[in-house]
Amino acid sequence: MTKKFICLALGALLLALSFPVEAQQPKKLIRIGMLITGSVSSYKSRVDAFRQGLRELGYAEGHNVVIEYRHAEGKFERLPDLAAELGRLKVDAIVAAGGIQAIRAAKNATNTTPIVVTGAGDPVGEDLIASLARPGGNITGLSLGGYELYGKRLELLKETVPRVSRVAFFWHRSTPAAPLYLKEVHASAQVLGLLIQSLEVPSANDFESVYSKPQPKGARMLSPSP
Repeated sequence: MTKKFICLALGALLLALSFPVEAQQPKKLIRIGMLITGSVSSYKSRVDAFRQGLRELGYAEGHNVVIEYRHAEGKFERLPDLAAELGRLKVDAIVAAGGIQAIRAAKNATNTTPIVVTGAGDPVGEDLIASLARPGGNITGLSLGGYELYGKRLELLKETVPRVSRVAFFWHRSTPAAPLYLKEVHASAQVLGLLIQSLEVPSANDFESVYSKPQPKGARMLSPSP
């Protein structure tokens, strides 16, 4: 799944930079800025997949591509400065990895450098792009889907398990849009006659302890995307 996702992101990057799709050597050294919300270790597998995808297309890091990595280490307040730093380096494109905050920081830093999004909850609702079909401006890439998808997921859950009456909704602090997801879930649950049990998880490492707690009879689980 990660490899497929990275391939799609690479496609968006190539389009944004007008790279040739074939494995041809570009005439100049391409400089890509990676603005990453998380830590080096938490994004290692995704970065490795990204670099591997570039190699498969004929772009070797340190040879014809230079990647400037900037990690916020989970501190969202660092993103604007890191994005501005990439802007000053005059990179050819910025890959915003790690959600809405990274995208917004990159957008505020430049309105000319192409920004490639590797995944965002609802860039339209966050007023980052005009629409998914025609984003406009200098942003392109992939979206994880809008908040309305959580209502659809509840509908599918109800169709699959008609007798379900209570749904546990897990959310954690590293997903800033989780309250918006929860609002959409509550609205859909009202229509479907379901009760929502909101369970905040302090960190990704605490999911197991929350899952192990006894749940009310008939409960089903739903979690927001990271």
